[in-house]
Amino acid sequence: MLLLSLLLLPLIGAMVLALRPGLGGKFAAAWSVLPLAVIGLIIGSSHGGAAAEWSLDWMPDAGIELAFRADGTSLLFLFLTAVVTLFSIHSSLRFGIGDRVYFALVLVMQSMLFGVFTATSFIPFFLCWEMTLIPSYLLVRLWGSAKAPKAALRFFVVTLSGGVCMLLGFLALQLTVGTMDFVELGKLAAGREIAGAMGKALGGVSGTMALTIVAGMVFLGLAVKVPVVPFHAWLPDAYAEAPTPVTMLLTGLLSKMGVYGLVRVFLPVFPEVLPAMAPWLGGLAVATVVLGALAALAQKDLKRILAYSSVNHLGYCVMAVAAVGASTADREAVSSAVSGAILQAFNHGVIVCALFYGVAVLEQKSGGLRGLNDFGGLRAKMPVFCGLFGLALFASIGLPGLSGFVGEFLIFNGVFGLQPWAASVALVGLLLTAIFLLRIIRLVFCGPLKDAVSKYEDIGKHDRWIVVPVVAMIVVFGVWPQFLLHFMNGDTVRLLDLLCPIP
Repeated sequence: MLLLSLLLLPLIGAMVLALRPGLGGKFAAAWSVLPLAVIGLIIGSSHGGAAAEWSLDWMPDAGIELAFRADGTSLLFLFLTAVVTLFSIHSSLRFGIGDRVYFALVLVMQSMLFGVFTATSFIPFFLCWEMTLIPSYLLVRLWGSAKAPKAALRFFVVTLSGGVCMLLGFLALQLTVGTMDFVELGKLAAGREIAGAMGKALGGVSGTMALTIVAGMVFLGLAVKVPVVPFHAWLPDAYAEAPTPVTMLLTGLLSKMGVYGLVRVFLPVFPEVLPAMAPWLGGLAVATVVLGALAALAQKDLKRILAYSSVNHLGYCVMAVAAVGASTADREAVSSAVSGAILQAFNHGVIVCALFYGVAVLEQKSGGLRGLNDFGGLRAKMPVFCGLFGLALFASIGLPGLSGFVGEFLIFNGVFGLQPWAASVALVGLLLTAIFLLRIIRLVFCGPLKDAVSKYEDIGKHDRWIVVPVVAMIVVFGVWPQFLLHFMNGDTVRLLDLLCPIP
C-alpha cells in the first residue's frame, strides 16, 4: 500500500487545491514533502528486490493489469522526481509564479511521473507517459512568455507523435507474443524468442526485420523525450519560453523519462536486433553530444545555452545504451555503461535545477535580461550567488569531486570497451561543453563591473535555503557516488544476466 499511497498522494493534493480556492503554493510546498516521506518509508521497508509493489486487474478479459513496482533504480528516479518537484514549487513561490491551478498541475505531473518510473507493463507505463503531456503543455502555454503558446503546441505535437509510435510498437508485440509485461518480454528476449514469434505470426516476413521496425518505433517514442538529435527541435523554444520553474520540471524530469525507458525497457526487450541497430544509435548519440554542444556554443541567451547543454549531457546516456546494444561481450563494460547512464540522468536532473534557478535570479534582478553580455563582474557584488552557481556549472562540466563527473566517467569507461569509435568522437563534445560553460563564468562572473550590475545585492537567506540543499547534493553525490550505486546494483546485475548471461 505504500506504493499506492505514493502514486495517489500528489493527485489528492491536486484535488484539494482544485476544491479549496483559498489554498495555493504554500499548501503545495507543504504537501510535496509527503512523497519524500513515503519514499523514505519504502526504502526503509526494502529487503532486496522490489521495495514495494501494487497491482490491479484492470481489464481481465484482455489480460491487462495496472501493475507498479519500485525497485532500486525506480527509487532513484522517484527520489529525483520528489526533489525536483519540491524545488520547482519553492522556486515558483520565490519568483511569484503560478496560482492554485498551476500548483495542482505540477502535482498531477508528479503523480504521473511516479507511475512512469514504477510501471511494470506497457499499458500503465504508456497511460502515465502520455498523461504527463497535459499538465506540462498547460504549464508552458498558460504561464510562459508571449511566444509560449507556439512552443507548447510544438512540444505537445512532437512528443505525442513519439508516444503514438511507441504504442504501435508495443501493440505489435502484444499481437505476436501475447504480452506487454516488461518482465515477460525480457525473459522472451533473453531466450531470443521474440523475433521468431514475430516471423511465425507474419508468415513470410522476416521476424528480425519486423522486430527491428518495432524497436525503431519504440526508440523513436523514447528519443523524442530525451531528446535525441534530430528529434530535439521542440526543446529550445519550450525550455526558453516556459517559466523557469517549469523548465526545471521539463529538463529535470520529463527528459529522464526517455533515459529511464531506454535502460529499463528498450535494452531488455530488444537485444536480438540491437547489434544491427547499434551503429545507427551510436551515430545519433554522438551527433546529440557534439551538435548539442555546438548549438549551446552559438547561443547568447542563458536559458537556451542550458537547454542545448541538456541535449548534450543526455546524449551521453544514449551513447551508453547504443554501446551496450553494440556488444555485450564485456560484462564489466556493460555494467559501467548502464550504471553511468542512470547516474548521469539522476545527477543531471539535480544540477540543472541549480543552474536554472541561477538564471531565474539574474532575470529577476535585471528586469528580465538573461543574455551572456548583459552581465559582467558579478562576483564582486554577488559572491555567494556566484559561488553556488559556479559550483553547479563546474559540476555540469564534469569536474572530479562533483556529481557530474561520476556518470560521465562510468559511461566513457564502458563505451570505450564496447563502441570505442563513439567514445572517441564524443570526447569533442566534452571539450566543447567545457568551453561554453566556462564562457558563462568568464562573461557573467568576471571582467569589469557593469554599471547595471553594480546595483545588485547578493542572494539572501530565502534563496540560500532553497538552493543550498541542491548544491549540497551535487557535492555529496560527487564525493560519495556509492550511495546511489547501492540502489541500482541489484537491477544492473539482473539486466546483465538478461543481456550477457554467464556461460
